[in-house]
Amino acid sequence: MIRHIAKRGWVGGLLCGALASMAVGHALAQGNAAANYPDHQVSFIVPLPPGGVADLQARLLAEHLRGKWNQPFVIDNRPGGGTSIGMAVLAKSKPDGYTIGLGNNASTVILPLLKADMPYDAIKDFAPVSLMNAQGAVILANPKRTPISSFPELLAAARANPGKLIFGSTGLGGGTHLSMELLMAKAAIKMIHSPYKGSTQQMQDLLGQQIDFAVDIPTTAWAQVRSGELRAVGSLGSRRASFTPDLPAAKEFVPGAEFTIWNGVMAPAGTPRPIVDKLSAEVRAFLSRPDIIKRLTDQGVEPVGNTPEEFARAIAEDRARLKPVIDAAGIKLED
Repeated sequence: MIRHIAKRGWVGGLLCGALASMAVGHALAQGNAAANYPDHQVSFIVPLPPGGVADLQARLLAEHLRGKWNQPFVIDNRPGGGTSIGMAVLAKSKPDGYTIGLGNNASTVILPLLKADMPYDAIKDFAPVSLMNAQGAVILANPKRTPISSFPELLAAARANPGKLIFGSTGLGGGTHLSMELLMAKAAIKMIHSPYKGSTQQMQDLLGQQIDFAVDIPTTAWAQVRSGELRAVGSLGSRRASFTPDLPAAKEFVPGAEFTIWNGVMAPAGTPRPIVDKLSAEVRAFLSRPDIIKRLTDQGVEPVGNTPEEFARAIAEDRARLKPVIDAAGIKLED
């Protein structure tokens, strides 16, 4: 019996040693892959049409990475489905670091909360690399329609006239819409939502005095704000933006009323961690360049740059912040 136990222990020891050796070999292989990464072309999926602000930012990053590693980073625009088409391609790509993508709130937080049938699992199918940038939507008013010019005045008017003030957004269930839903939930106010398909028609109706407010990204109508044709009432981001340092953030008056619209680099789940870390470090280096900081802030967005863990935590916090708001408001998108 003693010999039998000893034999089993000896075999178990061999198995443990073999498994440990395999683990070490796997770690070494991943380390070697990262050391040589990239040694050929990388595909950079952007789930949006070419020419937009996010697409241009991705192209700037691709140019930086090409210059750093002397390998092409080729932008692959895959628009459609509110960004879900391109992100589905990313989710199904080989997790070797040679396909990366530009994720955002819509693809990783909002759509999975609004639609039951998604072509990917936003939690399990992606490896966060680094946030690139963030911006808070702003509330814009037409002074010809309303005298409201500040957040306190907006809150007072909404409380005095529940369900009467009309705000527009760039789309049902989009970041601009949910920013206002979060504000209304935290401030215990009610306004009427008028969704538009993008900024153009919304701004036409705001300028035409058809709605009281429009919620959009800062740069959309900043020329009209500077000219006095429109008025910026406040920002719905997490802080005052360097682009608009005099514009108060909502959370200064309503705790918890903060939501940023962001873009970030992601990879397919299972991408070797050393490669993810290498990419993350270089994205952060890119975002620390003074020329890039200026270009992004001139576009109304704040450069971020963070670790994969910090990025994953930001995504989880967004989900936790928006889910009760979406559920309470009963917002759904048709499949």
